[in-house]
Amino acid sequence: MKLVLDIAWTHVVSRMRQTLVGMLGVAMGVGFSVMMASLMEGSQRDFVTQLVDSLPHITMSDERRSPPRQPAEDAYDVVAFSGLRTPVIRPGIKNPFAIMSSLEGWLDGAVAPSVQSRAVIRYAGRDTAASVTGVDPKREREVSKLATQIRGGTLDSLYKSSNAIILGDKLAAKIGARIGNTIAVVSGRGEVLSCTVVALFHSGVSQNDETQAFTLIKTAQILAGQTGLINAMRIRVANIMQAMTVANRIEAQTGYKSVSWQEANEDLLSAFEIRNFIMYTVVGAILLVASFGTYNIISTITHEKTRDIAILKSLGFTEKTVRRIFLIEALLIGVAGTLAGWALGYTLCLLLGMIEFKSPFMDATHLPLYFTPNHYLLAAGVALTASAVAGYLPARKAARMHPVEIIRGAS
Repeated sequence: MKLVLDIAWTHVVSRMRQTLVGMLGVAMGVGFSVMMASLMEGSQRDFVTQLVDSLPHITMSDERRSPPRQPAEDAYDVVAFSGLRTPVIRPGIKNPFAIMSSLEGWLDGAVAPSVQSRAVIRYAGRDTAASVTGVDPKREREVSKLATQIRGGTLDSLYKSSNAIILGDKLAAKIGARIGNTIAVVSGRGEVLSCTVVALFHSGVSQNDETQAFTLIKTAQILAGQTGLINAMRIRVANIMQAMTVANRIEAQTGYKSVSWQEANEDLLSAFEIRNFIMYTVVGAILLVASFGTYNIISTITHEKTRDIAILKSLGFTEKTVRRIFLIEALLIGVAGTLAGWALGYTLCLLLGMIEFKSPFMDATHLPLYFTPNHYLLAAGVALTASAVAGYLPARKAARMHPVEIIRGAS
């Protein structure tokens, strides 16, 4: 085996120009495939982060998936009743803190109570509809990134003023309000509440920044006209991909409608699946093209060494041994090219990460890149497979020929 390795190494070193060409072909394929995979998966993960972290992973409301059964349906064995009104049910989640305690017993995450209501915000003669959410600042930090999205204040600023409110920055710009201004919040019941703007927030999602406002739970309860009201719970889970499963379990346990981020954004996720397919197709195409290039380069090098194969066979080397020699040569070139390709891919990713750009529609100033060993291992696997096939097939064909035929054809 040592003799085989020595011969393979001598072939690789003696024809350095051919070896460098083969290494360069492998390195280019590996490097650019790593760069594209890092760029496309980074943009994908950035999209998921913006989509998922803008809101809690699960929202449980006081609604039901289906309307409650009529008392007559429970009392009489009939198919259906028509023209009956749904019984009036007091809004809000029953025993909310008992439910929170029960969920926290098994949930790998956090739960925070809230009050959801719709209102009209009025300032300087401008009216705009908004969704007002009452939150507990201490618990809200555990279920959303609202605390890190605050501009011009903090989440605790809600404690510093009577009827304090935090507006989305685009909502504030729409009505011309600034921090310190007093605005009127008109509820659906017609109640008017004077609130002081203590901070602004920017989530990066235009729909939320234009329509969302936050207050303390007590302020939202006053606005809703019901003391002690808790009509929603905001839930965050450790594993975001398990959010739908957790939401189904919560709904089965409590009976209240629980919507995961997947369900809330199912239209976007359908487009996201197409984008995912495009990403893998592009990276796969790059690896495929690179593997053909690698095959052609190493196959050409092997064909040029048919005279060496004739000499080896005339010295008594078997076909199996000859194939092994050229397979080792191809793998040596493939390994060296793969290592160089890893360095090239990492360098390209660093250079792309240094590119700075500005967009009025995005908060990001750099390209989102994702570094993971999986990209390098995948590219290396394809490159080494292409190198092995490129070295084995031509050597297998040449090794079957008689040494005299090879020498006569080469002369």
